[in-house]
Amino acid sequence: MEKKQFQAESKRLLDLMINSIYTHREVFLRELISNASDAIDKIYYKALTDDSLRFDQNSYYIKIEAEKENRTLKIIDTGIGMTKEELENNLGVIAKSGSLAFKKENELKDGYDIIGQFGVGFYAAFMVADVVTVISKALGSDEAYKWESEGADGYTIEPWQKDSVGTEIILKIKDNTEEDQFGEFLEEYRLKEIIKKYSDFIRYPIKMDVTVSKPKEDSENEYVDFKEEQTINSMVPIWKKNKNDLTDEDYEKFYHEKRYGFDKPLKTIHTSVDGAVRYHAILFIPENIPFDYYSKEYEKGLELYSNGVLIMNKCADLLPDYFSFVKGMVDSEDLSLNISREMLQHDRQLKRIEKNINKKIKSELLSLLKNDREKYEKFFNSFGRQLKYGVYSDFGSHKEVLQDLLMFYSSKEKKLVTLDEYVSRMPEDQKYIYYASGDSNERIEKLPQTELVADKGYEILYFTDEIDEFAIRMLMTYKEKEFKSVSSGDLGIEEDQTNTDEELNENKDLFEKMKDILAGKVKDVRISKRLKTHPVCLSTDGEISIEMEKVLNAMPDSQGIKADKVLEINAHHEVFQSLKAAFEKDQEKLALYTNLLYNQALLIEGLPIQDPVEFTNDICKVMV
Repeated sequence: MEKKQFQAESKRLLDLMINSIYTHREVFLRELISNASDAIDKIYYKALTDDSLRFDQNSYYIKIEAEKENRTLKIIDTGIGMTKEELENNLGVIAKSGSLAFKKENELKDGYDIIGQFGVGFYAAFMVADVVTVISKALGSDEAYKWESEGADGYTIEPWQKDSVGTEIILKIKDNTEEDQFGEFLEEYRLKEIIKKYSDFIRYPIKMDVTVSKPKEDSENEYVDFKEEQTINSMVPIWKKNKNDLTDEDYEKFYHEKRYGFDKPLKTIHTSVDGAVRYHAILFIPENIPFDYYSKEYEKGLELYSNGVLIMNKCADLLPDYFSFVKGMVDSEDLSLNISREMLQHDRQLKRIEKNINKKIKSELLSLLKNDREKYEKFFNSFGRQLKYGVYSDFGSHKEVLQDLLMFYSSKEKKLVTLDEYVSRMPEDQKYIYYASGDSNERIEKLPQTELVADKGYEILYFTDEIDEFAIRMLMTYKEKEFKSVSSGDLGIEEDQTNTDEELNENKDLFEKMKDILAGKVKDVRISKRLKTHPVCLSTDGEISIEMEKVLNAMPDSQGIKADKVLEINAHHEVFQSLKAAFEKDQEKLALYTNLLYNQALLIEGLPIQDPVEFTNDICKVMV
């Protein structure tokens, strides 16, 4: 019998698998049981579309058999089985999943999830076994075949005898060493422990012959041991269990088993609804943002079950984009098993579930904000940006849902605060909710534009995310209070304008000249009402702020959008006297000072200077 070789890439991957991929060797059993469950799922799915097949759930199970004498462990299933070609194609090439091909052939797409039978997980068996044998008979076939391998050296396939449809995997368990006790995987108690730990929610019975004791006949104190076949797994999904019987550890285990993330869930939401729509749901808010969250590869959605049977792996319709970070599952008794994606999109029950789930998520987040501020802030640091995108997207149609969940850094509190907290502290004479935008809290703290607002004792919200100002412009108001940038033309702060108006009239020609010098760069040059100690700053007229200009021009399809900038001069600063003197005596020096002040204002805003060489030369001229 000819031994066939694994592909070179597969051989290297198998070596890696055996030595390092899995930290805990016990997961080999979880992988093989999941494969067996998938094999039964395939028959179930075929029965949905093939009238000649009848799916009697009582006839389908997974059996675990351990034989200590010859160190073999068997995993037997009554699933769909594999043909010779499938054995070779699926097991001869590591990480080529038979389930993937099955989905393509049957046009399942996302309509029904099959974990990935005989993908990489199958090869976890080589972590504990010297020899792996697979005997399989495919549904509709009269022939059975045996696939066998001792690891990276290759494998053989030959005809075999098997009466029933299904697959039997036989592992020749490795001998014990000083470091590893492989024999534990033949111990009854250990196998039961692993099954309960990893495979308790598999919806088919996982059977095993278990040693039990009973009193010996005619004796009260003597017992006799005998073997009894038992179903080890509960087959009751966690979401159908009583919440009071579940611990945080149970939820974390489920979170990791379903591969929702490598972190721990920050918040778990377990809800059951029995009304116009009936469903169970377990939702998780992750602790950390997924590495691919803002990439095209990230898929939002919840697993969707009907009566415990998975019908869609990622049902995007159950979550709006602004809650796309939520992981978990929904199991409804009111959805059809053979429902298609097109039908799902128009399904009334699904829309009701989606509406209820969104309300529940918001309610739980508000509860977290109220009762565990530290945990909420941790959540917001990870996913707050997504909530802000939600406020901005769809023309602000979700702003009422999300506004109470938003947080921004406060100039007074020196920490994140909600809009409600800000408004509740506003003095009676304060008209607006003030904010300042910049790259960081430290840079915003030093902005000249904040001086007047801060001097009045008003709180300022710091916007450091590129989406912040766009979202707030879409929000427009909160509790009837309008948002106002500290850089906007009118701050709504009553000040004595007499001196400012006099200075403006007296120096009208100076400002006109400076405006001519900066033609095309600024809309106007004015005396500042907001500056106290700084000599100069930029403010804006119109809808586009300087921060918005930066964000828009950083985009790939930038149109070169410009804010209407205004150069503001502090009439009470020594620099203003130098400007007046230069205007009267030295027009060349006035141009020098004007350009220097303009470039300084650009630097303060973090904007690029058009001609850095000219700027440095101008500084040198002043120093000479």
